Amino acid sequence: MFMQPDWVNALLGGMLIGVSVSLMLWWNGRVTGISGIINGVFTAVKEERLWRGLFLAGLIFGGLALKIVHPNAFSGELPTGAGITVIAGLLVGFGTVLGSGCTSGHGVCGISRLSPRSLLATLVFMIAGIITVALLR
Repeated sequence: MFMQPDWVNALLGGMLIGVSVSLMLWWNGRVTGISGIINGVFTAVKEERLWRGLFLAGLIFGGLALKIVHPNAFSGELPTGAGITVIAGLLVGFGTVLGSGCTSGHGVCGISRLSPRSLLATLVFMIAGIITVALLR
């Protein structure tokens, strides 16, 4: 069986993300920011909830389908305990609210639209991640 280099998977995944967010903007007029989509499930007007719920269901069922087709995709262990993981998740959620968006909204969609705010937010995400890894590892 032919083994492709890791960069091929990264390239194909990046292309799929790029096409997906472009189609979302073109068809729905919306930026694909996951935190905003999740927030909208609970706060948006009734007409907005359906597409947001379906989008999130697609993320969940897509992950489940990958788990079935390629079980080793999720075989890694968490390098930290569950407590640190929960705290990290809460901090990410707080940062998402504070930064008015998440890495998908700012990093993928905002930078591609040449948004200065998104460029700055993504730089802050990256710097915070680098510092966190340097301190904890």
